[in-house]
Amino acid sequence: MKRIILITCAAFLALTASAQPAARRSSQHRSPGNTITTRAQISFPTAAPMQEDVVWRRDIYRELKLAEDANAGLYYPVEPVGSQMNLFTYIFKLMMNGPNRGGIAAYNYRMDGNEMFTDSARVKPLQFLDNYHIFYERTDHGIRLDNSDIPSGEVKGYYLKESAYYDQGTSTFHRKVVALCPIMYREDDFGDGEVKYPLFWVRYDDLAPFLSKQIIMTSNLNNAATMSVDDYFTMNLYQGKIYKTTNMLGKTLAQYCPTDSAMAAEQKKIERELADFEKTVYGDPARRDSLDSIAASKEAEKAPKKMGRSRRGASTGSIRRTRRPASNSSSGPARVTVRRERH
Repeated sequence: MKRIILITCAAFLALTASAQPAARRSSQHRSPGNTITTRAQISFPTAAPMQEDVVWRRDIYRELKLAEDANAGLYYPVEPVGSQMNLFTYIFKLMMNGPNRGGIAAYNYRMDGNEMFTDSARVKPLQFLDNYHIFYERTDHGIRLDNSDIPSGEVKGYYLKESAYYDQGTSTFHRKVVALCPIMYREDDFGDGEVKYPLFWVRYDDLAPFLSKQIIMTSNLNNAATMSVDDYFTMNLYQGKIYKTTNMLGKTLAQYCPTDSAMAAEQKKIERELADFEKTVYGDPARRDSLDSIAASKEAEKAPKKMGRSRRGASTGSIRRTRRPASNSSSGPARVTVRRERH
């Protein structure tokens, strides 16, 4: 009897297992990482793209120097330490893979400094390595390049294009990073100093899904204070001086500011204009406060006033008493006069 019960239970369990869908049974024997691509694993809903029909926009170009504390998190570590690497090393590896192998496309830096995101302007990885004398080896499986050969220590700055715009669809003001350009500082052949080499432009929207998984340190005092690189750029935590704005003449600040003091004044002026627009995009707070105060005062004037109790005899007249000043010669009582007013 016991054997019959055990056989019946075993058969029931077997039928239950076979009743599961084939896809579910197969998923139990596969790791989740094998079901989706690497790009899909790291992708996430990034910031909403900027619409082309916004009613107000201003494009700003900044130069970020990694020696400043606000930007230093993008520089360290110079060489990868485990999964940690600085921003240029990460961009470089993605650029070498290319978009066809899960990477990104990079675009040539033009002499006028403007970015052009077209197929004809795309950087060819091997040509880039040869132009900047970066050592690599050819193998049967492609090229081999050590982390120590990546010139991440020489990239000490970035050009950053930022668009400040007002989205009328959501009635919100944004500052969005549009593109990045690494800047290499390399000693010249004569040893007279460092020469600045802007390398290439990359679109930030192409880079953002990858940067969401890359962590940087944000404080020298608290090493546990970290965030993703994408959050760092989305929250506009970087600091950099303005060197160009998109204008009808196509000039940089250096081209129409003759002196350093004039350039500094122009940079402060542009920053102030951006701050003023963001502050007054929903109306001038000072004017709104003044209008509110005027309206409040008018309402107070319209409010009915409380009437005080009338004094006795107010309907018949008023009595005014005057006292003659005392004199040395007179010691009589004070004189009282009464005047009745007619109505």
